[in-house]
Amino acid sequence: MDQNGREERVENGLDMEIADGDNNKHKKLEGEESVERIFAKQEVPSWRTQLTGRAFGVSFVLSVLFSFIVMKLNLTAGIIPSLNVSAGLLGFFFVKTWTKFLENCGLLKQPFTRQENTVIQTCVVASSGIAFSGGFGSYLFGMSGRIAQESADQPSAKDIKDPALGWIIGFLFVVSFLGLFSVVPLRKIMVIDFKLTYPSGTATAHLINSFHTPEGAKLAKKQVRALGKFFSFSFLWGFFQWFFKAEDNCGFANFPTFGLKAYDNMFFFDFSATYVGVGMICPYIINASVLLGGILSWGLMWPLIETRKNDWYSAELSPKSLHGLQGYKVFISIAMILGDGLYNFCKVLSRTLIGLYIQLQGKDPKMALPVDGSLPPNTLTASYDDQRRTQLFLKDQIPAWFPVAGYVVIASVSTATLPHIFPQLKWYYILVIYAFAPTLAFCNAYGCGLTDWSLASTYGKLAIFTIGAWAGAAHGGVLAGLAACGVMMNIVSTASDLMQDFKTGYLTLASPKSMFVSQVIGTAMGCVISPCVFWLFYKAFDDLGLPGSQYPAPYAVVYRNMAILGVEGFSSLPKNCLKLCYIFFCGAILINIFKDVMERKCKKFAKFIPLPMAMAIPFYIGPYFAIDMCVGSLILYVWGRINKAKADAFAPAVASGLICGDGIWTLPSSILALAGVKAPICMRFFSRATNTRIDNFVGS
Repeated sequence: MDQNGREERVENGLDMEIADGDNNKHKKLEGEESVERIFAKQEVPSWRTQLTGRAFGVSFVLSVLFSFIVMKLNLTAGIIPSLNVSAGLLGFFFVKTWTKFLENCGLLKQPFTRQENTVIQTCVVASSGIAFSGGFGSYLFGMSGRIAQESADQPSAKDIKDPALGWIIGFLFVVSFLGLFSVVPLRKIMVIDFKLTYPSGTATAHLINSFHTPEGAKLAKKQVRALGKFFSFSFLWGFFQWFFKAEDNCGFANFPTFGLKAYDNMFFFDFSATYVGVGMICPYIINASVLLGGILSWGLMWPLIETRKNDWYSAELSPKSLHGLQGYKVFISIAMILGDGLYNFCKVLSRTLIGLYIQLQGKDPKMALPVDGSLPPNTLTASYDDQRRTQLFLKDQIPAWFPVAGYVVIASVSTATLPHIFPQLKWYYILVIYAFAPTLAFCNAYGCGLTDWSLASTYGKLAIFTIGAWAGAAHGGVLAGLAACGVMMNIVSTASDLMQDFKTGYLTLASPKSMFVSQVIGTAMGCVISPCVFWLFYKAFDDLGLPGSQYPAPYAVVYRNMAILGVEGFSSLPKNCLKLCYIFFCGAILINIFKDVMERKCKKFAKFIPLPMAMAIPFYIGPYFAIDMCVGSLILYVWGRINKAKADAFAPAVASGLICGDGIWTLPSSILALAGVKAPICMRFFSRATNTRIDNFVGS
């Protein structure tokens, strides 16, 4: 996040692309100079000392902030960039400010260390990550009657479960911790033996290490100042816009930038500071891919298909009917997502298996992992940094029986509890999921270490189709599939998140025990904070999840329709929709193959090949947010041309400020909506002819 331990906050492969920007930063710290020699005079605190009350206090505040941001992004376009820089920066700033104040008062008892900073980072990422893996913008909200109405003309009552705070919190508590216990015994193999890179975890560690050097602290102070300025601007801009939005179609968010015809086809700039910031963080190719997907769908395909009305589908159908134009929008989007997901699943899984085979074949039998905290033989010739990190990483052991017992106990409780929450999800479905889950969690964690690519949502989709088809339409297969998706996604995503955190802890000398405890506490925070934030959105905005609303929750509709597809097959698709789905499914795979081939043959050209996953996002909701993101890209590009060094140093902070300010504005705007307070002005736009008719009507 995502946020990102590196869960794929944007479906599947987008997150890897987003992470690239972070990974290129702070690399110089690990260059010729030994990092650990810089910190050699600093005593490494014990694992209990790393877990401070102030760290968890700051983590809680930041978790609330980032949960609002992730929830807003989840419910709008579903594109969630890496917020690791923001979390690390704000965590450093808050605790550093507090300790400086105590030091000036002569009351400071414990200095702020990079290990404590890592604890904050881990806790915040774990907590706000639940806002994604909890499915509030996908499978969980997809269970609701509101989304069911958008997905079927007459949804069955047994396939609907409307959100309620109690069961959501209970569900998250029984499924969110299993992934943590499933990979704990493998931490030494993954981090030390196999030396997996975990690019995002490594980038986060370099970031934290840099903050705690004298030069890095000065830069961090300037970055926080920039973040604060743009946070304030973004928050006040959101407040200003509110005055002009008395109704749904009013305000700056509905400004017909390119004309009314373009506006009808969702081409307009909606003045969203959030997505301008997202555009500054995301690589250019993602922003260009999203815009290309919008042009292809809303600029060409949908207008052409609309001319086939009464031939391909009935003109009398409701605009939201899946038997009409809406069906093409939803299912072609799903086809591209599944094609891209299947290709990347096979690619990462093959890399994982090949890498694992090479590691096991090439492994020196003498190089056994120590269990007593001593160094493995080969580390004697390793660098000073590696020796010190390995020694401290192996010092605090987590007993082997603990994760095994924890997994069995939580799996037992979960198997007994989940059928009471979802009667359609039988206990034996859950047992089968939990039998395969540790293997899939390992594959995801290992693949993430190799490629920085988490396939949590792909494993979730696999559960939708297998469990949904097993249950069948007559026994609530749609709801069973969506619930199974939630169980699987939470396990595999938290597993890869934890392993990323172990890598970060290894590079900052934070204890594996403190990392594990921080992850557990952060996950527990997220299981309460995220449902409460979602509940606020759900109660404040009556049109949440509806197409064309402020929060359309596109992936909720997509996931529910995947479940319907898995249970009922292709019979409900409109004419020629299946053919188009096949074309775009194969097209997504071919584009990925072509991109990978060009990566090897001509890297310069490969960076211009679009990403199918990114192209699929606007097919359903429209390209308006892509224009915001491209504005962010343009700002970054111009800034880089004027002063590249300054842009590299401050662009992530500026972008984070824009995202955070607009994101936190949703809290007061939700409270105003709950209180029934409406904006005093409605700013709307009409054509000249319509405006003349309105004037004549008012005049008469």
